[in-house]
Amino acid sequence: MMVLPNDASGAALRPPPSGPEWAAAAAAASASLAACGGGGGTDSTAPGPSPISPVTPVAPTAPVGLTRAEASRLLGQATFAATDASIARLQALGASVWLDEQFAAPRSTSRYDWMLGAGYGDVANINSFKGADNALWRKLIASPDALRQRVTLALTEIFVISMAGLPISWRGFIVAAYVDMLEAHAFGTYRDLLQAVTLSPGMGLYLNLRGNQKGDASTGRQPDENYAREVLQLLSIGLVELAADGTPRSSALSAGPVDTYNQATITDLARVFTGWDFEGFNRTEPGYVQRAMVLNASKHDTGSKTFLGTTVPAGTDGVTALRLALDAIAGHANVGPFIGRQLIQRLVASHPSAAYVGRVSAVFADNGAGVRGDLKAVIKAVLLDPEARAPVSATPTAADTTRGKLREPVQRFVQWARSFGLTSPTDLWNVGDLSDPASKLGQSPLRSPSVFNFFRPGYVPPNSALGTAGITAPEFQITNESTVMGWANFMQTAVVNGVGETRPDYTAELALAADAPALVARVVLLLAADGLAAGTAGVVADAVATLSAATDAGKLNRVRAAVHLVLCAPDYLVQV
Repeated sequence: MMVLPNDASGAALRPPPSGPEWAAAAAAASASLAACGGGGGTDSTAPGPSPISPVTPVAPTAPVGLTRAEASRLLGQATFAATDASIARLQALGASVWLDEQFAAPRSTSRYDWMLGAGYGDVANINSFKGADNALWRKLIASPDALRQRVTLALTEIFVISMAGLPISWRGFIVAAYVDMLEAHAFGTYRDLLQAVTLSPGMGLYLNLRGNQKGDASTGRQPDENYAREVLQLLSIGLVELAADGTPRSSALSAGPVDTYNQATITDLARVFTGWDFEGFNRTEPGYVQRAMVLNASKHDTGSKTFLGTTVPAGTDGVTALRLALDAIAGHANVGPFIGRQLIQRLVASHPSAAYVGRVSAVFADNGAGVRGDLKAVIKAVLLDPEARAPVSATPTAADTTRGKLREPVQRFVQWARSFGLTSPTDLWNVGDLSDPASKLGQSPLRSPSVFNFFRPGYVPPNSALGTAGITAPEFQITNESTVMGWANFMQTAVVNGVGETRPDYTAELALAADAPALVARVVLLLAADGLAAGTAGVVADAVATLSAATDAGKLNRVRAAVHLVLCAPDYLVQV
Protein backbone atom coordinates (compact mmCIF):
# COMPACT_ATOMS: atom_id res chain seq x y z
CA MET A 1 0.00 0.00 0.00
CA MET A 2 1.35 3.42 -0.89
CA VAL A 3 2.41 5.49 2.09
CA LEU A 4 3.61 9.05 2.37
CA PRO A 5 7.41 9.41 2.49
CA ASN A 6 8.71 9.74 6.03
CA ASP A 7 11.34 12.35 5.29
CA ALA A 8 9.30 15.51 5.85
CA SER A 9 7.71 17.22 8.80
CA GLY A 10 4.37 18.81 9.50
CA ALA A 11 3.78 22.49 10.21
CA ALA A 12 1.24 24.61 12.01
CA LEU A 13 -1.73 25.82 10.01
CA ARG A 14 -2.16 29.48 9.09
CA PRO A 15 -5.53 30.67 10.45
CA PRO A 16 -7.94 31.76 7.71
CA PRO A 17 -8.84 35.43 7.39
CA SER A 18 -12.15 34.88 9.20
CA GLY A 19 -10.35 33.44 12.22
CA PRO A 20 -12.89 30.80 13.28
CA GLU A 21 -12.74 29.50 16.85
CA TRP A 22 -11.84 26.05 15.67
CA ALA A 23 -8.47 27.22 14.33
CA ALA A 24 -6.95 26.34 17.70
CA ALA A 25 -8.21 22.79 17.40
CA ALA A 26 -6.81 22.57 13.89
CA ALA A 27 -3.42 23.78 15.05
CA ALA A 28 -3.45 21.28 17.91
CA ALA A 29 -4.03 18.41 15.51
CA SER A 30 -1.70 19.63 12.76
CA ALA A 31 1.06 17.27 13.82
CA SER A 32 -0.78 14.66 11.79
CA LEU A 33 0.07 16.54 8.59
CA ALA A 34 3.13 15.53 6.60
CA ALA A 35 4.76 17.15 3.60
CA CYS A 36 5.67 14.80 0.80
CA GLY A 37 8.91 14.75 -1.22
CA GLY A 38 8.37 15.91 -4.79
CA GLY A 39 10.10 17.33 -7.81
CA GLY A 40 13.13 15.83 -9.48
CA GLY A 41 12.85 12.08 -9.57
CA THR A 42 12.86 9.71 -12.49
CA ASP A 43 10.37 8.70 -15.14
CA SER A 44 10.50 4.93 -15.12
CA THR A 45 10.10 3.01 -18.37
CA ALA A 46 9.73 -0.21 -16.39
CA PRO A 47 6.95 0.73 -13.97
CA GLY A 48 5.66 -2.65 -12.93
CA PRO A 49 7.08 -5.56 -10.96
CA SER A 50 8.67 -8.54 -12.71
CA PRO A 51 6.88 -9.55 -15.93
CA ILE A 52 4.14 -12.12 -15.55
CA SER A 53 4.01 -14.22 -18.67
CA PRO A 54 1.74 -15.35 -20.10
CA VAL A 55 -0.97 -13.01 -18.86
CA THR A 56 -4.12 -14.90 -17.97
CA PRO A 57 -7.15 -12.60 -18.34
CA VAL A 58 -9.40 -12.60 -15.29
CA ALA A 59 -12.95 -11.43 -15.82
CA PRO A 60 -13.85 -8.59 -13.46
CA THR A 61 -16.34 -9.63 -10.82
CA ALA A 62 -18.72 -7.32 -8.99
CA PRO A 63 -18.57 -7.58 -5.20
CA VAL A 64 -21.71 -8.95 -3.64
CA GLY A 65 -23.26 -7.30 -0.59
CA LEU A 66 -21.15 -4.13 -0.49
CA THR A 67 -20.74 -2.57 2.93
CA ARG A 68 -21.11 1.19 3.25
CA ALA A 69 -17.33 1.55 3.46
CA GLU A 70 -16.81 -0.64 0.38
CA ALA A 71 -19.40 1.36 -1.54
CA SER A 72 -17.79 4.63 -0.46
CA ARG A 73 -14.39 3.37 -1.61
CA LEU A 74 -15.65 2.43 -5.08
CA LEU A 75 -17.49 5.75 -5.37
CA GLY A 76 -14.29 7.59 -4.46
CA GLN A 77 -12.43 5.82 -7.25
CA ALA A 78 -15.18 6.06 -9.85
CA THR A 79 -16.97 9.36 -9.18
CA PHE A 80 -14.79 11.49 -6.89
CA ALA A 81 -17.14 11.31 -3.90
CA ALA A 82 -19.65 9.40 -1.82
CA THR A 83 -22.94 10.67 -0.42
CA ASP A 84 -25.67 8.89 1.52
CA ALA A 85 -27.76 8.64 -1.64
CA SER A 86 -24.97 7.35 -3.88
CA ILE A 87 -23.87 4.79 -1.30
CA ALA A 88 -27.43 3.50 -1.00
CA ARG A 89 -27.84 3.34 -4.78
CA LEU A 90 -24.61 1.41 -5.26
CA GLN A 91 -25.49 -1.01 -2.49
CA ALA A 92 -28.93 -1.58 -3.99
CA LEU A 93 -27.74 -2.24 -7.54
CA GLY A 94 -24.38 -3.89 -7.01
CA ALA A 95 -21.19 -2.60 -8.60
CA SER A 96 -21.59 -3.94 -12.14
CA VAL A 97 -25.20 -2.84 -12.63
CA TRP A 98 -24.44 0.51 -11.01
CA LEU A 99 -21.60 1.06 -13.49
CA ASP A 100 -23.95 0.23 -16.37
CA GLU A 101 -26.38 2.82 -15.01
CA GLN A 102 -23.59 5.38 -14.89
CA PHE A 103 -22.57 4.58 -18.48
CA ALA A 104 -26.18 5.16 -19.58
CA ALA A 105 -26.64 8.43 -17.68
CA PRO A 106 -27.47 11.36 -19.98
CA ARG A 107 -24.95 14.15 -20.48
CA SER A 108 -25.76 17.49 -18.93
CA THR A 109 -25.44 20.90 -20.61
CA SER A 110 -22.10 21.17 -22.39
CA ARG A 111 -19.39 23.55 -21.25
CA TYR A 112 -19.56 25.35 -24.59
CA ASP A 113 -23.33 25.87 -24.42
CA TRP A 114 -23.16 26.97 -20.79
CA MET A 115 -20.51 29.57 -21.65
CA LEU A 116 -22.66 30.91 -24.47
CA GLY A 117 -25.71 31.03 -22.23
CA ALA A 118 -23.73 32.82 -19.49
CA GLY A 119 -22.73 35.57 -21.91
CA TYR A 120 -19.07 34.70 -22.41
CA GLY A 121 -19.53 34.80 -26.19
CA ASP A 122 -19.29 38.58 -26.08
CA VAL A 123 -16.50 39.87 -28.36
CA ALA A 124 -14.86 41.44 -25.31
CA ASN A 125 -13.75 37.90 -24.38
CA ILE A 126 -12.32 36.98 -27.77
CA ASN A 127 -8.71 36.87 -26.55
CA SER A 128 -9.27 35.61 -23.00
CA PHE A 129 -10.04 32.43 -21.11
CA LYS A 130 -12.85 34.14 -19.24
CA GLY A 131 -15.53 31.61 -18.34
CA ALA A 132 -13.43 28.52 -19.07
CA ASP A 133 -12.50 27.80 -15.44
CA ASN A 134 -16.13 28.35 -14.43
CA ALA A 135 -17.36 25.88 -17.05
CA LEU A 136 -14.81 23.26 -16.03
CA TRP A 137 -15.54 23.46 -12.30
CA ARG A 138 -19.30 23.51 -12.88
CA LYS A 139 -19.22 20.13 -14.60
CA LEU A 140 -16.68 18.56 -12.24
CA ILE A 141 -18.62 19.56 -9.14
CA ALA A 142 -22.27 19.58 -10.15
CA SER A 143 -22.89 17.40 -13.20
CA PRO A 144 -24.98 14.33 -12.23
CA ASP A 145 -23.07 11.92 -14.52
CA ALA A 146 -20.24 11.63 -12.03
CA LEU A 147 -18.41 8.63 -13.55
CA ARG A 148 -18.29 10.36 -16.93
CA GLN A 149 -16.84 13.48 -15.32
CA ARG A 150 -14.21 11.47 -13.44
CA VAL A 151 -13.13 9.68 -16.62
CA THR A 152 -13.18 12.93 -18.59
CA LEU A 153 -10.81 14.52 -16.07
CA ALA A 154 -8.52 11.49 -16.44
CA LEU A 155 -8.58 11.90 -20.22
CA THR A 156 -7.62 15.58 -19.93
CA GLU A 157 -4.46 14.40 -18.17
CA ILE A 158 -3.57 11.88 -20.88
CA PHE A 159 -4.70 13.73 -24.02
CA VAL A 160 -3.30 17.00 -22.75
CA ILE A 161 -3.89 20.50 -24.03
CA SER A 162 -3.33 23.47 -21.74
CA MET A 163 -4.39 27.07 -21.40
CA ALA A 164 -0.67 27.77 -21.30
CA GLY A 165 -0.43 27.17 -25.06
CA LEU A 166 -3.55 28.32 -26.91
CA PRO A 167 -2.84 31.73 -28.49
CA ILE A 168 -5.97 32.06 -30.65
CA SER A 169 -9.30 33.83 -30.83
CA TRP A 170 -12.01 32.43 -28.55
CA ARG A 171 -9.46 30.45 -26.55
CA GLY A 172 -11.82 29.96 -23.59
CA PHE A 173 -14.34 28.31 -25.90
CA ILE A 174 -11.59 26.13 -27.42
CA VAL A 175 -10.94 24.73 -23.92
CA ALA A 176 -14.65 24.14 -23.30
CA ALA A 177 -15.19 22.44 -26.68
CA TYR A 178 -12.10 20.24 -26.28
CA VAL A 179 -13.24 18.87 -22.91
CA ASP A 180 -16.77 18.45 -24.27
CA MET A 181 -15.23 16.33 -27.04
CA LEU A 182 -13.35 14.17 -24.53
CA GLU A 183 -16.55 13.76 -22.53
CA ALA A 184 -18.49 12.74 -25.64
CA HIS A 185 -15.98 9.98 -26.38
CA ALA A 186 -15.22 8.91 -22.79
CA PHE A 187 -17.40 5.80 -23.09
CA GLY A 188 -16.81 5.09 -26.78
CA THR A 189 -13.86 3.44 -28.49
CA TYR A 190 -10.24 4.47 -28.24
CA ARG A 191 -9.99 4.64 -32.04
CA ASP A 192 -12.85 7.13 -32.29
CA LEU A 193 -11.44 9.13 -29.39
CA LEU A 194 -8.00 9.28 -31.04
CA GLN A 195 -9.49 10.64 -34.26
CA ALA A 196 -11.61 13.21 -32.43
CA VAL A 197 -8.54 14.39 -30.48
CA THR A 198 -6.41 14.53 -33.65
CA LEU A 199 -8.89 16.69 -35.55
CA SER A 200 -9.98 18.89 -32.66
CA PRO A 201 -9.15 22.59 -32.96
CA GLY A 202 -7.72 22.51 -29.45
CA MET A 203 -5.16 19.80 -30.15
CA GLY A 204 -4.58 21.14 -33.64
CA LEU A 205 -3.52 24.46 -32.17
CA TYR A 206 -1.70 23.11 -29.11
CA LEU A 207 0.59 20.66 -30.94
CA ASN A 208 0.87 22.46 -34.28
CA LEU A 209 -1.22 20.10 -36.39
CA ARG A 210 -3.44 22.95 -37.52
CA GLY A 211 -1.89 24.63 -40.58
CA ASN A 212 0.86 22.00 -40.91
CA GLN A 213 2.02 21.99 -44.56
CA LYS A 214 3.83 19.59 -46.85
CA GLY A 215 7.53 20.17 -47.39
CA ASP A 216 8.88 22.64 -49.92
CA ALA A 217 12.33 21.90 -51.32
CA SER A 218 12.71 25.43 -52.68
CA THR A 219 12.39 27.01 -49.24
CA GLY A 220 13.60 24.11 -47.12
CA ARG A 221 10.29 23.90 -45.28
CA GLN A 222 9.56 20.56 -43.61
CA PRO A 223 6.31 19.35 -42.02
CA ASP A 224 6.02 20.08 -38.31
CA GLU A 225 6.75 16.92 -36.29
CA ASN A 226 5.27 17.96 -32.97
CA TYR A 227 1.96 16.08 -33.13
CA ALA A 228 3.50 13.07 -34.90
CA ARG A 229 5.92 12.67 -32.02
CA GLU A 230 3.54 13.28 -29.14
CA VAL A 231 0.68 11.19 -30.49
CA LEU A 232 3.03 8.22 -30.25
CA GLN A 233 4.95 9.08 -27.10
CA LEU A 234 2.06 10.32 -24.96
CA LEU A 235 -1.31 9.46 -26.50
CA SER A 236 -0.96 5.89 -27.66
CA ILE A 237 2.10 3.61 -27.52
CA GLY A 238 4.87 5.20 -25.46
CA LEU A 239 8.60 4.99 -26.01
CA VAL A 240 9.34 1.27 -25.61
CA GLU A 241 7.75 -1.98 -26.73
CA LEU A 242 5.54 -3.45 -24.01
CA ALA A 243 4.33 -6.91 -23.20
CA ALA A 244 0.59 -7.26 -22.60
CA ASP A 245 1.17 -6.74 -18.87
CA GLY A 246 2.89 -3.41 -19.44
CA THR A 247 6.43 -4.52 -18.77
CA PRO A 248 9.11 -3.59 -21.34
CA ARG A 249 10.05 -6.15 -23.96
CA SER A 250 13.68 -6.98 -24.54
CA SER A 251 15.47 -8.24 -27.62
CA ALA A 252 18.46 -10.45 -28.22
CA LEU A 253 19.81 -7.60 -30.33
CA SER A 254 19.31 -5.01 -27.62
CA ALA A 255 20.78 -4.72 -24.15
CA GLY A 256 17.66 -2.93 -22.91
CA PRO A 257 14.10 -2.11 -23.90
CA VAL A 258 13.16 -1.97 -27.59
CA ASP A 259 12.15 1.43 -28.98
CA THR A 260 8.64 1.62 -30.40
CA TYR A 261 9.62 4.03 -33.17
CA ASN A 262 12.52 6.00 -34.63
CA GLN A 263 13.04 9.32 -36.35
CA ALA A 264 12.05 7.88 -39.73
CA THR A 265 8.67 6.96 -38.21
CA ILE A 266 8.16 10.52 -36.99
CA THR A 267 9.25 12.02 -40.31
CA ASP A 268 6.79 10.00 -42.37
CA LEU A 269 3.95 10.30 -39.85
CA ALA A 270 4.40 14.08 -39.80
CA ARG A 271 3.81 14.05 -43.55
CA VAL A 272 0.47 12.34 -42.94
CA PHE A 273 -0.53 15.16 -40.60
CA THR A 274 -0.32 17.89 -43.25
CA GLY A 275 -3.10 19.94 -44.81
CA TRP A 276 -5.50 20.09 -41.84
CA ASP A 277 -6.95 23.39 -40.65
CA PHE A 278 -9.90 24.96 -38.87
CA GLU A 279 -13.28 24.86 -40.57
CA GLY A 280 -14.91 28.28 -40.83
CA PHE A 281 -12.57 30.23 -38.57
CA ASN A 282 -14.31 33.47 -37.61
CA ARG A 283 -13.23 36.15 -35.15
CA THR A 284 -16.79 37.37 -34.65
CA GLU A 285 -18.14 34.16 -33.06
CA PRO A 286 -16.61 31.00 -31.54
CA GLY A 287 -18.49 28.29 -33.48
CA TYR A 288 -15.38 27.01 -35.28
CA VAL A 289 -14.00 25.55 -32.04
CA GLN A 290 -16.70 22.86 -32.06
CA ARG A 291 -16.04 21.68 -35.60
CA ALA A 292 -13.45 19.06 -36.52
CA MET A 293 -10.63 20.34 -38.67
CA VAL A 294 -10.90 19.80 -42.44
CA LEU A 295 -8.38 18.96 -45.12
CA ASN A 296 -6.88 21.50 -47.50
CA ALA A 297 -5.71 19.03 -50.15
CA SER A 298 -3.26 21.46 -51.73
CA LYS A 299 -1.20 21.52 -48.51
CA HIS A 300 -1.16 17.76 -47.96
CA ASP A 301 1.87 15.61 -48.79
CA THR A 302 0.70 12.82 -51.10
CA GLY A 303 4.00 10.99 -51.29
CA SER A 304 4.49 7.43 -50.05
CA LYS A 305 4.88 7.09 -46.25
CA THR A 306 5.84 4.12 -44.05
CA PHE A 307 5.43 3.83 -40.26
CA LEU A 308 4.56 1.18 -37.67
CA GLY A 309 4.46 -1.56 -40.28
CA THR A 310 2.01 0.37 -42.47
CA THR A 311 2.63 1.98 -45.87
CA VAL A 312 0.47 4.74 -47.28
CA PRO A 313 0.88 4.52 -51.08
CA ALA A 314 1.85 7.58 -53.08
CA GLY A 315 -1.17 9.51 -54.33
CA THR A 316 -3.37 8.58 -51.36
CA ASP A 317 -5.66 11.45 -50.40
CA GLY A 318 -5.24 13.11 -47.01
CA VAL A 319 -8.42 11.78 -45.42
CA THR A 320 -7.56 8.20 -46.30
CA ALA A 321 -3.95 8.67 -45.22
CA LEU A 322 -5.11 9.92 -41.83
CA ARG A 323 -7.46 6.96 -41.44
CA LEU A 324 -4.68 4.50 -42.24
CA ALA A 325 -2.32 6.21 -39.81
CA LEU A 326 -4.79 6.27 -36.94
CA ASP A 327 -5.75 2.65 -37.62
CA ALA A 328 -2.07 1.68 -37.38
CA ILE A 329 -1.57 3.60 -34.15
CA ALA A 330 -4.77 2.39 -32.48
CA GLY A 331 -4.06 -1.19 -33.55
CA HIS A 332 -0.55 -1.25 -32.07
CA ALA A 333 -0.08 -3.85 -29.32
CA ASN A 334 1.24 -1.21 -26.91
CA VAL A 335 -1.95 0.82 -26.72
CA GLY A 336 -3.81 -1.51 -24.34
CA PRO A 337 -1.13 -1.68 -21.64
CA PHE A 338 0.03 1.91 -22.16
CA ILE A 339 -3.39 3.58 -21.94
CA GLY A 340 -4.84 0.94 -19.60
CA ARG A 341 -2.11 1.49 -17.02
CA GLN A 342 -2.67 5.24 -17.05
CA LEU A 343 -6.41 4.81 -16.50
CA ILE A 344 -5.63 2.55 -13.54
CA GLN A 345 -3.30 5.23 -12.21
CA ARG A 346 -5.85 8.01 -12.55
CA LEU A 347 -8.67 6.03 -10.92
CA VAL A 348 -7.27 3.38 -8.60
CA ALA A 349 -3.53 2.83 -8.07
CA SER A 350 -0.30 4.60 -8.95
CA HIS A 351 1.81 1.45 -9.17
CA PRO A 352 -0.50 -1.34 -10.38
CA SER A 353 0.86 -4.84 -10.61
CA ALA A 354 1.75 -6.31 -13.98
CA ALA A 355 -1.10 -8.79 -13.56
CA TYR A 356 -3.61 -5.96 -13.06
CA VAL A 357 -2.34 -4.14 -16.16
CA GLY A 358 -2.46 -7.39 -18.09
CA ARG A 359 -6.10 -8.04 -17.24
CA VAL A 360 -7.11 -4.52 -18.27
CA SER A 361 -5.01 -4.78 -21.42
CA ALA A 362 -6.77 -8.02 -22.36
CA VAL A 363 -10.15 -6.29 -22.12
CA PHE A 364 -8.82 -3.43 -24.24
CA ALA A 365 -7.80 -5.97 -26.89
CA ASP A 366 -11.23 -7.63 -26.85
CA ASN A 367 -14.26 -6.58 -24.83
CA GLY A 368 -15.68 -10.09 -25.12
CA ALA A 369 -17.60 -9.28 -28.29
CA GLY A 370 -14.61 -8.81 -30.57
CA VAL A 371 -14.38 -5.02 -30.11
CA ARG A 372 -10.97 -3.48 -29.53
CA GLY A 373 -10.56 -0.38 -27.40
CA ASP A 374 -14.08 -0.35 -25.89
CA LEU A 375 -13.53 2.25 -23.16
CA LYS A 376 -16.65 1.28 -21.21
CA ALA A 377 -15.35 -2.27 -20.91
CA VAL A 378 -11.87 -1.00 -20.01
CA ILE A 379 -13.19 1.33 -17.30
CA LYS A 380 -15.30 -1.45 -15.87
CA ALA A 381 -12.28 -3.76 -15.85
CA VAL A 382 -10.21 -1.11 -14.08
CA LEU A 383 -12.78 -0.50 -11.36
CA LEU A 384 -13.94 -4.10 -10.78
CA ASP A 385 -10.54 -5.78 -10.95
CA PRO A 386 -9.78 -8.03 -7.96
CA GLU A 387 -6.90 -5.73 -6.98
CA ALA A 388 -9.14 -2.66 -7.06
CA ARG A 389 -11.79 -4.31 -4.94
CA ALA A 390 -9.60 -6.33 -2.56
CA PRO A 391 -10.31 -5.49 1.09
CA VAL A 392 -8.06 -2.84 2.58
CA SER A 393 -5.75 -4.23 5.23
CA ALA A 394 -5.97 -2.59 8.62
CA THR A 395 -2.23 -3.05 8.97
CA PRO A 396 -0.60 -2.24 5.61
CA THR A 397 3.02 -3.21 5.18
CA ALA A 398 5.87 -1.78 3.15
CA ALA A 399 5.70 -4.88 0.95
CA ASP A 400 2.21 -3.95 -0.23
CA THR A 401 3.38 -1.65 -3.03
CA THR A 402 0.72 -2.04 -5.71
CA ARG A 403 -2.27 -0.50 -3.98
CA GLY A 404 -3.22 3.11 -3.46
CA LYS A 405 -2.49 6.51 -4.93
CA LEU A 406 -1.89 9.99 -3.65
CA ARG A 407 -5.08 11.93 -4.33
CA GLU A 408 -4.21 14.74 -6.70
CA PRO A 409 -5.31 18.18 -5.47
CA VAL A 410 -8.14 18.63 -8.00
CA GLN A 411 -9.53 15.23 -7.05
CA ARG A 412 -9.49 16.12 -3.33
CA PHE A 413 -11.16 19.47 -3.91
CA VAL A 414 -13.92 18.03 -6.11
CA GLN A 415 -14.45 15.21 -3.62
CA TRP A 416 -15.00 17.70 -0.79
CA ALA A 417 -17.30 19.78 -2.99
CA ARG A 418 -19.44 16.81 -4.06
CA SER A 419 -19.47 15.16 -0.63
CA PHE A 420 -20.83 18.27 1.04
CA GLY A 421 -23.17 19.53 -1.66
CA LEU A 422 -21.27 22.60 -2.83
CA THR A 423 -23.64 24.85 -4.74
CA SER A 424 -23.31 28.06 -6.74
CA PRO A 425 -26.30 30.31 -5.98
CA THR A 426 -25.64 32.35 -9.13
CA ASP A 427 -24.67 29.31 -11.25
CA LEU A 428 -21.45 31.16 -12.08
CA TRP A 429 -19.11 28.69 -10.32
CA ASN A 430 -16.44 31.35 -9.94
CA VAL A 431 -13.92 29.03 -8.29
CA GLY A 432 -11.24 30.36 -10.63
CA ASP A 433 -7.69 29.28 -11.34
CA LEU A 434 -6.37 27.24 -8.39
CA SER A 435 -2.85 26.73 -9.76
CA ASP A 436 -0.95 28.71 -7.11
CA PRO A 437 0.92 26.04 -5.10
CA ALA A 438 1.53 28.20 -2.04
CA SER A 439 -1.99 29.49 -1.45
CA LYS A 440 -4.33 27.25 -3.44
CA LEU A 441 -4.19 23.72 -4.92
CA GLY A 442 -1.06 23.83 -7.05
CA GLN A 443 -3.22 22.35 -9.81
CA SER A 444 -6.20 23.48 -11.87
CA PRO A 445 -7.98 21.69 -14.75
CA LEU A 446 -6.54 22.29 -18.24
CA ARG A 447 -3.71 24.39 -16.79
CA SER A 448 -0.79 21.94 -16.86
CA PRO A 449 2.59 23.52 -17.58
CA SER A 450 3.17 21.39 -20.69
CA VAL A 451 1.92 18.51 -22.82
CA PHE A 452 3.49 16.22 -20.23
CA ASN A 453 0.64 16.99 -17.82
CA PHE A 454 1.11 18.04 -14.20
CA PHE A 455 3.05 14.84 -13.53
CA ARG A 456 4.48 11.97 -15.54
CA PRO A 457 2.94 8.48 -15.31
CA GLY A 458 6.36 6.95 -14.69
CA TYR A 459 7.49 9.41 -12.00
CA VAL A 460 9.40 7.92 -9.08
CA PRO A 461 9.87 10.30 -6.10
CA PRO A 462 13.55 10.81 -5.18
CA ASN A 463 14.95 10.69 -1.65
CA SER A 464 11.99 8.76 -0.30
CA ALA A 465 10.91 5.26 0.61
CA LEU A 466 8.96 5.15 -2.64
CA GLY A 467 12.01 6.14 -4.64
CA THR A 468 14.19 3.55 -2.93
CA ALA A 469 11.64 0.87 -3.83
CA GLY A 470 11.30 2.17 -7.42
CA ILE A 471 7.56 2.77 -7.01
CA THR A 472 5.84 5.05 -9.49
CA ALA A 473 3.79 7.74 -7.77
CA PRO A 474 2.93 10.44 -10.33
CA GLU A 475 1.10 12.87 -8.07
CA PHE A 476 4.19 13.27 -5.88
CA GLN A 477 5.80 15.24 -8.71
CA ILE A 478 3.70 18.25 -7.68
CA THR A 479 3.87 17.53 -3.95
CA ASN A 480 6.22 19.28 -1.58
CA GLU A 481 6.18 21.17 1.71
CA SER A 482 4.73 24.25 0.04
CA THR A 483 1.88 22.48 -1.75
CA VAL A 484 0.92 20.41 1.29
CA MET A 485 0.63 23.51 3.44
CA GLY A 486 -1.00 25.42 0.59
CA TRP A 487 -3.69 22.71 0.49
CA ALA A 488 -4.21 22.80 4.26
CA ASN A 489 -4.47 26.58 4.40
CA PHE A 490 -6.67 26.90 1.30
CA MET A 491 -9.10 24.25 2.48
CA GLN A 492 -9.25 25.72 5.99
CA THR A 493 -10.88 28.75 4.40
CA ALA A 494 -12.86 26.82 1.77
CA VAL A 495 -14.44 24.50 4.34
CA VAL A 496 -15.83 27.57 6.12
CA ASN A 497 -16.72 29.95 3.33
CA GLY A 498 -16.69 27.95 0.11
CA VAL A 499 -14.70 29.37 -2.81
CA GLY A 500 -15.94 32.45 -4.65
CA GLU A 501 -19.70 32.51 -4.20
CA THR A 502 -20.02 28.73 -3.80
CA ARG A 503 -21.21 27.33 -0.47
CA PRO A 504 -21.07 23.85 1.13
CA ASP A 505 -23.97 22.21 2.97
CA TYR A 506 -23.22 20.45 6.27
CA THR A 507 -26.81 19.78 7.31
CA ALA A 508 -26.36 16.02 7.80
CA GLU A 509 -23.13 16.49 9.72
CA LEU A 510 -24.65 19.09 12.07
CA ALA A 511 -27.09 16.45 13.29
CA LEU A 512 -24.09 14.54 14.74
CA ALA A 513 -22.11 17.50 16.02
CA ALA A 514 -22.82 16.82 19.70
CA ASP A 515 -21.11 13.42 19.40
CA ALA A 516 -17.54 14.09 18.22
CA PRO A 517 -16.59 10.43 17.51
CA ALA A 518 -19.81 9.86 15.55
CA LEU A 519 -19.30 13.07 13.58
CA VAL A 520 -15.73 12.16 12.70
CA ALA A 521 -16.79 8.61 11.77
CA ARG A 522 -19.28 10.00 9.26
CA VAL A 523 -16.72 12.35 7.71
CA VAL A 524 -14.18 9.53 7.52
CA LEU A 525 -16.74 7.26 5.81
CA LEU A 526 -17.52 9.86 3.16
CA LEU A 527 -14.01 11.11 2.47
CA ALA A 528 -11.78 8.13 3.27
CA ALA A 529 -14.13 5.12 3.08
CA ASP A 530 -13.31 4.29 6.70
CA GLY A 531 -9.64 4.24 5.69
CA LEU A 532 -8.16 6.38 8.46
CA ALA A 533 -6.13 4.55 11.07
CA ALA A 534 -7.82 4.36 14.44
CA GLY A 535 -5.10 6.53 15.93
CA THR A 536 -5.59 9.25 13.32
CA ALA A 537 -9.36 9.25 13.71
CA GLY A 538 -8.89 9.41 17.46
CA VAL A 539 -6.63 12.46 17.22
CA VAL A 540 -9.19 14.20 15.04
CA ALA A 541 -12.10 13.29 17.33
CA ASP A 542 -10.21 14.46 20.42
CA ALA A 543 -9.43 17.80 18.75
CA VAL A 544 -13.04 18.24 17.65
CA ALA A 545 -14.29 17.42 21.16
CA THR A 546 -12.36 20.37 22.59
CA LEU A 547 -14.79 22.70 20.83
CA SER A 548 -18.03 23.51 22.59
CA ALA A 549 -21.24 22.16 21.02
CA ALA A 550 -23.51 24.15 23.30
CA THR A 551 -24.64 26.51 20.53
CA ASP A 552 -25.43 26.23 16.84
CA ALA A 553 -22.25 28.16 16.07
CA GLY A 554 -20.25 25.75 18.19
CA LYS A 555 -21.74 22.75 16.40
CA LEU A 556 -20.88 24.26 13.03
CA ASN A 557 -17.33 24.84 14.23
CA ARG A 558 -17.10 21.17 15.19
CA VAL A 559 -18.28 20.07 11.75
CA ARG A 560 -15.86 22.36 9.96
CA ALA A 561 -12.98 21.20 12.13
CA ALA A 562 -13.79 17.53 11.54
CA VAL A 563 -13.97 17.98 7.76
CA HIS A 564 -10.81 20.05 7.54
CA LEU A 565 -8.70 17.79 9.73
CA VAL A 566 -9.70 14.68 7.81
CA LEU A 567 -8.86 16.44 4.54
CA CYS A 568 -5.37 17.10 5.90
CA ALA A 569 -4.67 13.65 7.34
CA PRO A 570 -1.97 11.59 5.56
CA ASP A 571 -4.27 8.55 5.79
CA TYR A 572 -6.82 10.48 3.72
CA LEU A 573 -4.37 12.01 1.26
CA VAL A 574 -3.40 8.53 0.12
CA GLN A 575 -6.45 6.84 -1.39
CA VAL A 576 -6.46 3.05 -0.98
